[in-house]
Amino acid sequence: MAVSTGKFNTFTFFKLPSAWWCGVRLRYMDKNKAVVTVRHRWFNQNPFKSLFWAVQGMAAELSTGAMVITQIRDSGKRISMLVASNKANFSKKATGKITFTCEDGHLVGEALRKTIETGEGQTFWMKSTGINEDGVVVSTFNFEWTVKLKT
Repeated sequence: MAVSTGKFNTFTFFKLPSAWWCGVRLRYMDKNKAVVTVRHRWFNQNPFKSLFWAVQGMAAELSTGAMVITQIRDSGKRISMLVASNKANFSKKATGKITFTCEDGHLVGEALRKTIETGEGQTFWMKSTGINEDGVVVSTFNFEWTVKLKT
């Protein structure tokens, strides 16, 4: 599964413009792992001079959703995807460059296989961890994704 991060970032410009303008960028992706970065700037800060929680959420969601989008495309099937719920934990003030990494791509393939075989929707949780330039975890997001065949 070869994915051009440049093409995916162009996709975000047109389909997720608020994420793109806030500086959210896909840096790496393969079948099992995706890495997204965002840098704290005036434009995406909160009143406490750190990265706004929603911008962190956009970056974290993209690190999970990019793999879902790509694996759905590669399946050749018409499948819908949606975040059903999410949970987040903020452990340190987010300043500088924050890197969100998700290594749960293997969960996507299994859910897609089941929904294609059974025709029933599937849900699965994916975790993304945000780390600052010093290697300290600043936030952890968990997203419950749902996938189902389109009729």
